[in-house]
Amino acid sequence: MASKKVLIVYAHQSSGSFNSAAKDAAVEVLTAKGCTVEVSDLYATKFKATATAEDITGKVKNADHFCYGEETKLAWEAGTLTADITEEQRKLTEADLVIFQFPMYWFTVPAIMKGWMDRVLTLGFAFTHEKRYSQGIFKDKKAMLSFTTGSQESMFSANGINGDMNVTLWPLQNGILHYCGFQVLAPQIFWAPSHVPSEARGTMLESWRTRMQGLLGENPLAFTPLDCFDGEKGYQLKPEVHEKHAAKEFGLTVGIHLGKALPPNNQMKAGV
Repeated sequence: MASKKVLIVYAHQSSGSFNSAAKDAAVEVLTAKGCTVEVSDLYATKFKATATAEDITGKVKNADHFCYGEETKLAWEAGTLTADITEEQRKLTEADLVIFQFPMYWFTVPAIMKGWMDRVLTLGFAFTHEKRYSQGIFKDKKAMLSFTTGSQESMFSANGINGDMNVTLWPLQNGILHYCGFQVLAPQIFWAPSHVPSEARGTMLESWRTRMQGLLGENPLAFTPLDCFDGEKGYQLKPEVHEKHAAKEFGLTVGIHLGKALPPNNQMKAGV
């Protein structure tokens, strides 16, 4: 891990929180292993969550019909994005691994972190029509989610009231991280730390510390490669790929399930 660069995008309001402890543990362990670690503390810096025309310092192409994606692509090319965005893009460009540390809000990331994703992962910088998914711009980088839940693990199961956590994670891990090309490491999920004894929270943190010893060497989660889809036919799975999996018990992934049972732990464990 020596000389590797890690960016932790952190979203919690309190330095006394479990999320803060998880972030601090990551900084401590990864720094001790020789990594250079940067933290983007979104609440502390009052990071702007809304994607607006104010994110561009120069003139916009079409003020009457402002299209954020197109306008920020042009601004990125011209070097006229605001300083907060360009600073985060610098950190991301330099990083070998990005860890998103947050409490799960309404089955997803807090608004301030979604704002980071909306504003920093601009068209051109983070993805293009040609460069996405397995052929994405960040295909040589790794990223992962590390988060706390309010509900216990059993509630996020295939039989639980919240539904399968693998399904919950698909939009974030496939639709944002993998879409930009990241190799997505299995998430670090801290199940309901506010509802367990302090000793159990300590065990959770110790498990995270142990995992970080070999984190950058982990294999990523499996996603279906872009070349398995026909771009001339609406990016449908190619017939030969479909036929190859026709007799298999499970679908390819949580999202590309082919009408079959979902592959177990597809968004939670590598190598399955």
